[in-house]
Amino acid sequence: MTARSKGNLPPLTLPEKMREPDRRDPLLLMGGSAAIRRVQQMAEEVAGTGVTVLIEGESGTGKELVARTIHRHSTRADRPFIFVNCAALPEQLVEAELFGYRKGAFTDARTDKPGRFQLADGGTLFLDEIGDLSPKGQGDLLRVLEDGAFRMVGGTELIQVDVRLVAATNKNLQEAVAAGKFREDLYYRLHVVPIKIPPLRERSEDIPLLVSSFVAQFCAKHQRRPKRLAPEAVRLCQRFPWPGNVRQLRNVLEHLVVTVPSALIGPEDLPDSLREHEARSPEFSLRPGMTIAEAEKLLIGQTLRHVTSNREEAARLLGISRRSLQYKLKRYGLL
Repeated sequence: MTARSKGNLPPLTLPEKMREPDRRDPLLLMGGSAAIRRVQQMAEEVAGTGVTVLIEGESGTGKELVARTIHRHSTRADRPFIFVNCAALPEQLVEAELFGYRKGAFTDARTDKPGRFQLADGGTLFLDEIGDLSPKGQGDLLRVLEDGAFRMVGGTELIQVDVRLVAATNKNLQEAVAAGKFREDLYYRLHVVPIKIPPLRERSEDIPLLVSSFVAQFCAKHQRRPKRLAPEAVRLCQRFPWPGNVRQLRNVLEHLVVTVPSALIGPEDLPDSLREHEARSPEFSLRPGMTIAEAEKLLIGQTLRHVTSNREEAARLLGISRRSLQYKLKRYGLL
């Protein structure tokens, strides 16, 4: 969508009260792992283009931050970044929210109201949780992407805007397409450049850096004296699967900074869920008569299940190359 606005509407400016709050937290994507470096590099590479981007990842991994990074490094950085949570849009309001409405279009339409596409003119429109968009909303969005234009609810003139579209989802859209829950044609329109953000459990080597950075941040924010986590507490954090990803880690650390009086935060200070997970993890034991291959298979399997699921990190801990680990996984049927 590259043409300028047309129709009888005056040029739109975004009132300060309507700007989406900048909720980015740069620490969410901090780390030196190969997986997170690929995300950072891809975001920077596509930023200078106008290509549509689909950001995939579990909740709490930092999808909005990636979208804001793309916007911030683009030629549109001085224009609006408009955030839309598709999961929060009732089906009957999708069209009005995205495309706006004219006065008198329905009972409560007392004045003209621009939609999110118009507010994002010249900038970036970020559609979060696109997998939760209603079937009607999917059809409306596809029509705009195909035609490059739309009409406001109750309006007759065709409006064109210059918008860069970035979408995000925590769902597997390919599975949703196969199940008939997401339009295949819309999927391919969005899936021009996919960026997959790995869950925290797959980049556990980044956790020590995240821990120290978040703790320092919250000590300053809440005016606490400098604190740090004991090494064993950090290792417990690395072995925990973090279903809520970096957002969950961040919240746990903020709680610890505020509530633990000691400068050294130990394993006993961690939430029960972390310590209970550690207690449930089975001990590794060898039995007389096991072959070396059996012992190796057990060691690799236990490492991936209970220490780290990140294969790069697992290979480092096991003292072998990632290529060797991949070979052994195939050999032992652990893929």
